[in-house]
Amino acid sequence: MIGIECHVELKTRTKMFCACANEFGGEPNTKVCPVCLALPGALPVANKEAIEHMIAAGVAFNAEIPVFSKFDRKNYFYPDMPKNYQISQYDMPLTQGGIVRYWLEDGTMKECRLTRIHLEEDTGKSTHAGGGDGRIAGSNYSLIDFNRAGVPLMECVSEPDIRSAEEAVAYLEALKRTFVQLGVSDVKMEEGSLRCDANVSLRPFGAKEYGTKTEIKNMNSFRSVYRAIESEIERQIGILESGGRIVQETRGWDETQGVTHSMRSKEQAHDYRYFPDPDLVPIEVDRATVDRLKAAVPVLPWQRFERYRREYGLDVKQATQLIDNLPLADYFDKCVAASKNAQQSVNFVLGDLSRIANETGTPVYESPVTPEHLSELIALVESKTINSKIAKELLIRMWGGQGSPKTIVEKESLAQTSDTGEIEKFIDDVLASNEKAAADYKSGKTNILGFLTGQVMKASRGKANPALVQDLLKSKLSS
Repeated sequence: MIGIECHVELKTRTKMFCACANEFGGEPNTKVCPVCLALPGALPVANKEAIEHMIAAGVAFNAEIPVFSKFDRKNYFYPDMPKNYQISQYDMPLTQGGIVRYWLEDGTMKECRLTRIHLEEDTGKSTHAGGGDGRIAGSNYSLIDFNRAGVPLMECVSEPDIRSAEEAVAYLEALKRTFVQLGVSDVKMEEGSLRCDANVSLRPFGAKEYGTKTEIKNMNSFRSVYRAIESEIERQIGILESGGRIVQETRGWDETQGVTHSMRSKEQAHDYRYFPDPDLVPIEVDRATVDRLKAAVPVLPWQRFERYRREYGLDVKQATQLIDNLPLADYFDKCVAASKNAQQSVNFVLGDLSRIANETGTPVYESPVTPEHLSELIALVESKTINSKIAKELLIRMWGGQGSPKTIVEKESLAQTSDTGEIEKFIDDVLASNEKAAADYKSGKTNILGFLTGQVMKASRGKANPALVQDLLKSKLSS
């Protein structure tokens, strides 16, 4: 039984309760002010953009958006938290419930219920330095950067509906794709804008009571999440099968050793002494705002995945690759709309076009190859006006800005020929200059046919119909 607590930094111009820039990096302690440093007399003001981002996320997951919400003080000490409390939400969050839909590598669709999504502020960042044993003054020390303190943070709390490490990663990937699609976060784990904890427990199959859970922290990549959960499941199985008892605790993940380790006991829930923040007024959510944000929700990743699989017949890998690159997916959709041929479109977009894009450093959707021109190229291939070899050459020329493939074909007489008489002339010339290869074929080395076909295609400058070339070659060599 796995539940995920996911913290996502929101993409806003300023911090949650002050006007400091919400930007990653920079010199330590330069993006701070009296409010985010909690200096005496400084008062917070809630960020409207962050609240709207939260509501947009809620409606995307079909969550309930209550009419009233409020901010609370969550009281605990942490060295990089200036106030010694965190402005968060407790019993009246901005969203309640909801469903996250995601898919596995085999294409199976799954659902995970959300308990809530609530809004809070981030803490600063501690850097621990030194390597001494602490007996010499200054040999061990910590530095604190408050640039991140006060950045708007969205916490997504799931129900324990996840059943494996694979499902946990797929769930997190679905969250990431959705937040990127909505434009509410850049969701970069390497910059700390996506952080998650996993609660893991085991129970006998068919049982209704939950087992004792442990919480895993310090996972900084999806790979770490997968490995940490797998390791913890294995550890708990070993304890239970040997007759032991699982202790409720917080465990850290050791990436190097590949195991979880105990950090602190958590036999009872911590008392954070929540109470309404007296400096912030309650929020009354305007229904017109909710309706406006709901209307602006784009096609979501799971909806696009189902359409690609159902309507276009794409495999899971193709569909996922497109969805993980939204501008490329939009380009692909335009190609299908113009060509009415999803399979050829995906073959070109994820094949030759993506290869050229990688080689040139220019994204496909920013290249001179427009969806209309690609549709034109597909039509030329489907009508057998050109073969695949000519199509590849045309793509390179189109990428170079030469425009319409149909115009290039007509101008340079590149259309594929199926004229038997013309092709036989090329074949006769090739067989005359490759007598040994022809003799080898007749002696039983039939794999030489590919070489001879290639020579004929080269002689015809790629214009001969390859299938017809092979048929005529076999006939000639057998006579």
